[in-house]
This record gives sequence, structure tokens and C-alpha cells, in this order.
Amino acid sequence: MARRPTIRDVAQRAGVHPATASRALNPALPGRITEATAGRVRAAALELGYTPDPTARSLRTRRSGVVGVVVPDLTNPVLPPIVRGVEETLWDAGLACLVADTDNDPEREASAIAELAARRCEGLVVASATRDSATVRALAGDDVATVLVTRDVPAAGLSFVGGDDAAGVRAAVVHLVGLGHRRIGYVAGPGDLSTTRTRVRALRAALAAAPGRPRPVVRHARAYTVTAGRAAAARMLAGDGDLTAILAGNDMLAVGVYEALADAGLRCPADVSVVGHNDMPMVDKLEPPLTTVAIPQYEIGVAAARVLLGHLAGERAPERRLLATRLVVRRSTAPPGR
Repeated sequence: MARRPTIRDVAQRAGVHPATASRALNPALPGRITEATAGRVRAAALELGYTPDPTARSLRTRRSGVVGVVVPDLTNPVLPPIVRGVEETLWDAGLACLVADTDNDPEREASAIAELAARRCEGLVVASATRDSATVRALAGDDVATVLVTRDVPAAGLSFVGGDDAAGVRAAVVHLVGLGHRRIGYVAGPGDLSTTRTRVRALRAALAAAPGRPRPVVRHARAYTVTAGRAAAARMLAGDGDLTAILAGNDMLAVGVYEALADAGLRCPADVSVVGHNDMPMVDKLEPPLTTVAIPQYEIGVAAARVLLGHLAGERAPERRLLATRLVVRRSTAPPGR
């Protein structure tokens, strides 16, 4: 078997010191040497077929060049664009990502984070399984730079990046009240998640400020899934049949609301208007197309990665970034018809 070319071979071919060759091939160290020298080194590496040995680099520098990304459910259509934003931003900075799916299980979350730490990940981007995750809170005292996305753990005091959920819910309520709705329900996600708490709190505040102070009707789904949304909406319709509009904690819950309305022989929006949250792919293809609060999914991932890069560069103070949301009005909302 032919000997694998080393950084010393590249340096010799380019006529530079091995340390210079190493810097020239490390995308995390831009501007340290002239572009002419860097180009000569890259050309030598290409000619020799040189590729860095990540294991050797990790042992030498005590840095793995890897960031762990922990998400609760990759089948949720909102998460892949966020992960892509993280991955592309970190890749440009010379870092690779390892993605772990916890299936919304706190024990699996703990195992995934422990495994990523054992692999010497330089940092973590985490969408936690619960609002008060002991595993995530423990990260605050570790040396591993961590940024939370979409789901916050307030007690941890870690950096957080997400959409401005409260503003999005307020916009949805203003839209429905403006159409004339006064009997409004909310199908919320599980109560142990920060996203749920934030959105329910915003709903209650927005309705309290609306003309006539409509009474909020809230039913919690067991998960942010279509099936759970259908079950929660069915309970809501059985107990509060005079509702003319239903907001949902996310778009998958909203699809479940559609199904519950069909089960009850009700039409959307002629009988009940429906609003979702997240603007996940394909909701504009539903019948009727879903009015929803759009969150900047890819941009949340990019922002989280940039905050993490700041922490890796020595910026230790936690940051909190809420990216603007917007209401996308489609045909699932209309003035009350009954």
C-alpha cells in the first residue's frame, strides 16, 4: 500500500515550513499567511493527494473539529432547515457536525450529549427534549460551548436562538379578532416545553388585550404531532362546540385540527378558522392552504452557529436572539360564519 502523504510532504513540495503548510490548509485560520503562499500549499496538497488526518490533528491540537447537534425529532419538517443552517455555517468555519435525534426522550438526550462529549466535540447546538432538562442545565457548568435552539431551558443560563414566538402568536390573535372571531381555542403542545409556555402565555395576553377580552380555551396535546393534535382538537370541540377559530401550537397540530373538524362534520374556514405556527414545508398545499406564523428556520440555524463560533472564540457571555416571525395569511381563516 502506498504511503499516505503527510503535511511534511506538502510543505517540502511547496517550499515552506510544515507549520505554514498546516495553517494554509486550516480554514479556521484565515489571513495568517499570504494568499500566494496558501495557493502554493493548496496546489502541492492537490498534486500529492493529501488529506488531513482528523484523528492526528485532534491529538495534536486537543480539538476535534466537530460540533454536536442534538434535536428532538428529525421527522419534524421544521428541524432539517435549522440543522442545515447550523451545518453550512460551521462547515465554512472548518467544523463538521454530528447530529443526534433524541426522539423527545430525556434519557436518550442525556445519552446523546454524553456520547458527543466523549467524542471531544468542541461545542453543542441543542434543541432540548424538555423545558427543565437536568442534562442541559448541567452543561452550563461544563467547558463545552453550548447554544440552545427553538426550545429554551431558562434555568440553564445558556445562549438561546429562536423565533419570536410571542410576537407571532399576537399577530395571529390580532388577525382572528380583526376578522370578527371572539370564541377562539388553542391546541397547545406539551406543557413541559418552553415553546409551549411562551406561546400559551402570549395567547392569553393577546386575548386579554382584545375587544371584549375573549376567554381562551386551551387544550394541551401530548406531542407536537398530527395524531396528538387531532385528539386534543376532538376534546376541545366536544367541550366547546361554539368555537369559531382554533390556533394550533405548530403546523402538525394544525393538520390534526383539520382532521378533527372533518371528523365532526365541520368545514374550515366556513365553520371554524384554523391558524398554525412554523410555516413548515407543504402547508400551502393543504386544502384549504394553512394560515400560519412563519419562523425563519434556516436563519435560526445560521444564527445559532454564529453564536457558537463566538463562544469558541472566547466570548463567554450568554446571548439571547429572537428572530422576527411573520403571519402568512392563506385560505384557512375567514370571518366567522356561524
